[in-house]
Amino acid sequence: MLFFLGFTNVYAFEPIPITVSGTMDKIVFDGKWTHEFEWKASSLDTYHYDNNTEVILRSAHQGDFVYIFLDPITDYQLDEVSDYAIICFDTKNNKSTKADFDDYCFMTYLDSKNSFVYHGGHASETTSFFNEIPNPEGFIGISTVSDENDRYTSVPHPSYEFRIPTDLIGRESVYGFYFLVYDGHSNKTYTYPQNLDPEGFVSNPSQWGEIYSPDKSLPEFELPLLSLVLAILSVVFFSRIKHRIASTN
Repeated sequence: MLFFLGFTNVYAFEPIPITVSGTMDKIVFDGKWTHEFEWKASSLDTYHYDNNTEVILRSAHQGDFVYIFLDPITDYQLDEVSDYAIICFDTKNNKSTKADFDDYCFMTYLDSKNSFVYHGGHASETTSFFNEIPNPEGFIGISTVSDENDRYTSVPHPSYEFRIPTDLIGRESVYGFYFLVYDGHSNKTYTYPQNLDPEGFVSNPSQWGEIYSPDKSLPEFELPLLSLVLAILSVVFFSRIKHRIASTN
């Protein structure tokens, strides 16, 4: 097992391995853990905070999407349209001191019908240099109350599901990565890397952690395209062999 420890200013983080999965296209996007096996074929990371708060992160990629599930399993106060979650990607992992054009954030509120996408590189410091943009095709951000089907606890609590198009964030083996879960009842935020203090909207990308593909399967050709390329190369190869044989006869 690979273990990494990264440092950004005074913040330590362990990079998150994201797995390739063959079942993410079966996810029921209703904002919660819908059935026992729904998010099982994904990477698991668990975060513990000082006040006994626990947040579960599940992550995977398949086809043209990255899939993220955030599960704050100890938040038993259900603050509709007050609790929320944000996930962010630094697509070039350049750790800029303020959000630039390769940075994206995705946000949804508990039991809200709306979700939001933000792009870095803008002028307003109050929004951490992010600006809202239209939701890209294929993006999903949704939240509701997880309950008896949740893998970790049957006590009702918020949970958040995201589907992020790779057409937007690109196919990289490593991204800068950040999440924030806000509990409206306690007015507290819980982040990865842990214990970051949001400066306005989110912490700046120089403080974010990393999410990476251990087998580098995320940036590679998708299987149908790879098969097509191999088929074309095979035809070219055997055509040349046939031509050489014919030339020697």
